[in-house]
Amino acid sequence: MAAHLLGAEGLRLEYPTRVVFESVTLGLEEGDRIGIVGRNGDGKSSLLGMLSGQIEPNAGRVTRRGGVRFGVLDQRDDLDPEETVGRSIVGDGPDEHEWARDARARDVIGGLASDIPWETKIADLSGGQRRRVALAALLVSDWDLLALDEPTNHMDVEGVAWLAEHLKRRWAKSAGGLLVITHDRWFLDEVCTQTWEVHDGIVEPFDGGYASYVLQRVERDRMAAASEAKRQNLMRKELAWLRRGAPARTSKPKFRIDAANQLIEDVPPARNPIELQRLAVARLGKDVVDIEDVSVSFGDHQVLRDITWRLAPGERTGILGANGAGKSTLLGLICGTLQPTTGRVKHGKTVRIGVLDQQFSQLAEIGGDRVREVLARTKTTFTIDGKDHTPAQLLERLGFAREHLSARVEDLSGGQKRRLQLLLLLLSEPNVIALDEPTNDVDSQMLTAMEDLLDSWPGTLIVVSHDRYLLERVTDQQYAILDGRLRHVPGGVDEYLRLRQAQVTTQADRPDLARTTSDSEDASALSGAERRAAQKEFSAIERRLVKMAGSIEAVHQRLADHDQSDYEGLQQHTDKLRELEAEVAQLEERWLELSDVVTG
Repeated sequence: MAAHLLGAEGLRLEYPTRVVFESVTLGLEEGDRIGIVGRNGDGKSSLLGMLSGQIEPNAGRVTRRGGVRFGVLDQRDDLDPEETVGRSIVGDGPDEHEWARDARARDVIGGLASDIPWETKIADLSGGQRRRVALAALLVSDWDLLALDEPTNHMDVEGVAWLAEHLKRRWAKSAGGLLVITHDRWFLDEVCTQTWEVHDGIVEPFDGGYASYVLQRVERDRMAAASEAKRQNLMRKELAWLRRGAPARTSKPKFRIDAANQLIEDVPPARNPIELQRLAVARLGKDVVDIEDVSVSFGDHQVLRDITWRLAPGERTGILGANGAGKSTLLGLICGTLQPTTGRVKHGKTVRIGVLDQQFSQLAEIGGDRVREVLARTKTTFTIDGKDHTPAQLLERLGFAREHLSARVEDLSGGQKRRLQLLLLLLSEPNVIALDEPTNDVDSQMLTAMEDLLDSWPGTLIVVSHDRYLLERVTDQQYAILDGRLRHVPGGVDEYLRLRQAQVTTQADRPDLARTTSDSEDASALSGAERRAAQKEFSAIERRLVKMAGSIEAVHQRLADHDQSDYEGLQQHTDKLRELEAEVAQLEERWLELSDVVTG
């Protein structure tokens, strides 16, 4: 029988404006790997805070087995800004030869911090680097129980895959315990053996990871009242995709295949690729975007080289690559906001490109308008499964709360802004859509609704995302940027990870390889005007990052000073903080691409 690690009995948590939890009782035993899911604002982080002892419930109690070592990763770290990366991870005590003998320490440092200079101060790190250092500092220690709040934020596909593998190997199968909050559905499926859904003041347990949770939710919703019909249809559609084609999921024994097949027997495939391509050709013609022998350099640093790619009408492609590999640069070429150093980019005459970016740029000019006013100006309808939907109906389908229709756009949370941003993008009737990290600020229910809308959208779709589940769900093929070149990866994310591992291994065995390769290549030099433009952009990003740092610090201060019993006010500040951090992450990636221009 598994040993008890943690228990909670009759937990109640309330704020002046609402009751977050009514009477929650649950337990965690050795061997449990539990994923916590639910809508933004429903109390996932509050639950983790009560279980870890950081939030005191209004009633009830949390018990922990004597001697249990409990490690916690919050969304905010407590790293000392003046401390170095090395000391933050391994502490003051051990010399390098001591911790280097520790297999776990080597694995964690290699997986999370190998590209971060050991003597760099924490204050000088980017938001993504700081997050990885905080996670590494936690994981190098021994813990019986780990609680991780959004550990995959700011991670690329490789980092997420490493973390999943580490957590699967960290303890014996019947030892240790894990609680994790994440919107990364692939990660939940890969790591978790149970799922807790937080909703309506309760915590509802399900067996298995995300795929199994979807099945059980469909079974439950099938027996529920008619008011659940809309959500049931979305979940059944997702279940159909999980059963029919989701990579590496259908073989899991916890997934009850017969029950799943019965539930989806009348659900059509998520997309009809032949019909979508026919509609896309009708809207686009045969010419979309042709990239011909293109290279992009900033000073002596070549970001992309020798790229030839012809985007087809109706093509749905995911772009993979490490942070700083050039994904944003490639999107800039496709969208026409960046010119190549050599080669040419040709756009079809009928192409209309819509971009969903991380900065909510589409909302900048309407920040002072109320959502209802924005919708009133939008007369277009959007067709889903043969039925026309008004803007208000679309927004409701995306999970936008009715009470927010009277709010000003600038006052919306990050998640609500993302919903409105996607709505306006679709209603602008583009025939090419580029999604740049669309999962930021979005919960799993919003992601499911977004995927549903994109299933019936006829056009060319390009997606840059660290969210592996989304990439596999909405795209039909993946390309990867490796050593500045664009390469088709027929095996998808798994093949990309194998190629990256081989690349890293080669560079480790031949440390001179990257240097001699770059030295021997004649990177195309920029003209004086282009170099000045790159320098100007670089300086502008640095100024913007300084300003953003001040804004983030101000939000942190408002959080600290705010009435801790005002749940809704705290949530608004938290949503604003996530929005700012998402913008910083994209600015930092662009800064990395430009840095060699001014330092080289």
